[in-house]
Amino acid sequence: MPEPTTTESVAPGPASSATGASIQLQQVTKRYPGQQRPAVDSVDIDIQAGEILVLVGPSGCGKTTTLKMINRLIEPTSGSIVLDGEDVTRKNADELRRGIGYVIQAGGLFPHMTVAANVGIVPGMLGWDKARIEARVEELLDLVGLDPETYRNRYPRELSGGQQQRVGVARALAADPPVLLMDEPFGAVDPITRQRLQDELLNIQEELGKTIVMVTHDFDEAVKLGDRIAILDVGARIVQLDTPEVILTNPADDFVVDFVGKGAALKTLDLTRVSDVELRTGTTATVGTPAADAVARARAAGDDYVVVLDARDRPLRWHRLEELEREDTIGGQVDEDLPTLARRATLNEALDTMLTASQNGVIVTGRRDTYAGYLTVDAVMSFMTPSSGPRAEDNPAPSAGGAS
Repeated sequence: MPEPTTTESVAPGPASSATGASIQLQQVTKRYPGQQRPAVDSVDIDIQAGEILVLVGPSGCGKTTTLKMINRLIEPTSGSIVLDGEDVTRKNADELRRGIGYVIQAGGLFPHMTVAANVGIVPGMLGWDKARIEARVEELLDLVGLDPETYRNRYPRELSGGQQQRVGVARALAADPPVLLMDEPFGAVDPITRQRLQDELLNIQEELGKTIVMVTHDFDEAVKLGDRIAILDVGARIVQLDTPEVILTNPADDFVVDFVGKGAALKTLDLTRVSDVELRTGTTATVGTPAADAVARARAAGDDYVVVLDARDRPLRWHRLEELEREDTIGGQVDEDLPTLARRATLNEALDTMLTASQNGVIVTGRRDTYAGYLTVDAVMSFMTPSSGPRAEDNPAPSAGGAS
């Protein structure tokens, strides 16, 4: 077996738009009174600005303790934590936390405060004026996919679990911190909502380039989200710190093999994003435009369906041509069951979405949920087996009952 990979592993270079800060944990240790072993024992990790580092490991290994020492919710016993060149162990703890975003399960929202008040709480502590806070709340709710008009005055009890989590992310980003800490952020939501929140986080990260340190117990989530993954054993000992690709294809030792679990070969499908596959554009039409024009364009392109978009280019439904021919203008009806995926979703998720919806295609969205194209089953399969390219006649065609 190869030697365990630790801090020598090189992080991928951050995007030029990265606004995150580098973090160095240097011999960081946490000892609790009465315990023979340290909870965290001399950890060294070098986190690059703009990357997502995911900490995984068995229960009680010290991953959450490690995370909380970065913003000093837990004070380290010894060692140093350097954030953007400054040792934070020598900084005022309250001031430090106001400059670091922090997200926990279910968002950790204050139940007696509205969504807007929750999101604006840190800017308020920093002395921002009311107009600036209101503008920031609007911007961030839009960023996390919540319509400000609809949600700003609601209370947490009026939101679903996924919506609460989105507000939690917005609140963590409110003061534009360089670092975002996330402790099991999506652990309390159902699998479908979890996938959507993961996709949303990747979209936000693509746009903002923060430094994100996340704790999760879900290795599949770590593979999907992490630029690098740190697999920890007892005492937060780093067994392997590397990219998901390297960990899956070259595990450091039997501990990593056992932690990754069976089916590592299948997990490699999670390394390929929808954005790696060529999307088809299809025929699109905006609500309120002439239906006849959309039908003519679809016929000329050989498409049997039109993708209907709203005024912000967000997909609303597939529309069959034979139904569209009976209309004068494109209506604004929404198909609540329309299968969509973000560009950063994996091929595994794409196939699963299509199979679950009994459709041959899935709509792909980009930033702010705008339409990016569609992906077919055959396109995915041809990407996996490049010897047979996708057929030109492939249709996104939802099976019977799949379109509005």
